[in-house]
Amino acid sequence: MSAGSFAGRTALVTGSTQGLGAALLHQMADLGLSTAIVTGRGVDRGQAVAAELQAKGCDASYIPVDLANMDSVLELVDQVRERYGVVHHLANCAGITDRGDIWDTTPELFERMMQINLHAPFFIIQGVARMARDAGVPASVVNVGSVSGHGGAPFITPYCISKGALMTMTKTLANQLMRDHIRVVGVNPGWMDTPAEDMIQRKYHNAPDNWLELAAATRPFGRLIQPEELARTIAFVLSDEAGMMTGSIIDYDQSVQGTSEN
Repeated sequence: MSAGSFAGRTALVTGSTQGLGAALLHQMADLGLSTAIVTGRGVDRGQAVAAELQAKGCDASYIPVDLANMDSVLELVDQVRERYGVVHHLANCAGITDRGDIWDTTPELFERMMQINLHAPFFIIQGVARMARDAGVPASVVNVGSVSGHGGAPFITPYCISKGALMTMTKTLANQLMRDHIRVVGVNPGWMDTPAEDMIQRKYHNAPDNWLELAAATRPFGRLIQPEELARTIAFVLSDEAGMMTGSIIDYDQSVQGTSEN
């Protein structure tokens, strides 16, 4: 992609106070992004990311949001509309992977999973699509799912269900919005090295300090996915260089669906 791929554009990325979301905004800023909207619950981290982007010449600001709270989600949409008028690029990177199987998943866990991983992305896309349609400009959306949405492991059952539904939502919305020149694509990463994953490993799996090194040794490429490399793929999909790509689901993983494990 060229250095000015995102010049004159505004991007909203959920979950961008750290990990993949932050890496994506940095990648887009390096490609000329004019305006970045950093969102998430971590105020200090969000403000720090915004400051880093500003140092790159990107007009960045942080807006707090709690995706588990629908009022907060709708308030985010209203604030973005009031401040910026239109969003050209949206990436739904935020998500939770709390553990639960068919036996121990509570209604509270299931509802929280669906709210953050499915309901919030839907209503943020709705708001962004309305802004783009009203302004008469094209827009692009990437929903970050998971290869676990194809089925996944029993210990993350509600997570798998939420990501499977996100894939269906991606295709449904892509079909509805294409005539407004709004593209919607899903990107499904596999096991990724992020601060959130480190927390999950320690909280639920009693992982040792060198868990990342041990995990990397089990992977075909000898490492976990890095946020920066996935960010490059998402940035391309969001850019005009992706052409009319819409409704596609891209698996970004060290496995191939429908084949036996290497």
